[in-house]
Amino acid sequence: MAGSTLERLYFILVVPDPDWPVGCYLVQTKDGKNVLVDSGLPFSHEESDGQPPIWGKNVVEQLAEIGLEPEDIDTIVCTHYDRDHIGYHSEFTNAEFVVQRKHHEAALHGLERFALSRIHWDLPGRKYRLIDGDVELFPGLHVVDTSGHVPGHQSVLIHLPQTGAVLLAIDAVTRKEFWRVDRETGPMDMDRDGTIASTRKLIDLAEREKVTLVVCGHDSDGWKALKKLPEYYG
Repeated sequence: MAGSTLERLYFILVVPDPDWPVGCYLVQTKDGKNVLVDSGLPFSHEESDGQPPIWGKNVVEQLAEIGLEPEDIDTIVCTHYDRDHIGYHSEFTNAEFVVQRKHHEAALHGLERFALSRIHWDLPGRKYRLIDGDVELFPGLHVVDTSGHVPGHQSVLIHLPQTGAVLLAIDAVTRKEFWRVDRETGPMDMDRDGTIASTRKLIDLAEREKVTLVVCGHDSDGWKALKKLPEYYG
């Protein structure tokens, strides 16, 4: 994309579970900015459903492998406040948190789904940038309002110099099997019609922007095929 300032994209797999992988993403710009998309699942010895995930190295440990400390992260794109996306937000003390306004306000005003994880996303004294709808955060990096899974969920479109356009659907489309206009929704999708509309929006966006790589948030086969940190897409 002409004018893109992006240089690298790292995929960071923090829960290498064969059925429900959990990851986050690091984008680096040509002028040295570090943008983290989500921060993974917070470590716990016991999960509420009695089935502990398969733990990998957390996001802080993996960033250290490429020489980055938490204070080196300039921006965190908060796709949404489900627990497996915000587990290490508090570690990044210098970052500005970018979140859809309607999502943040719904969470603050008591949406029960996010209550138990509030300690991880409601961080007094931190910088929050509340945005409305589709926004270009940096030249070549757009956040896309994909409400449905939850109010104010956002996906991310990234234009890289060699790879081309990469679309991080996150939980708007959790698995590749749902990447179709006639999809059905899952039990964690709060708004069926909104989820389907957002999937169609992303499919149209992928065609229009000539996306070369679509990454669905928890797609096992998709994550297996990706290069993962310390490798990257340029």
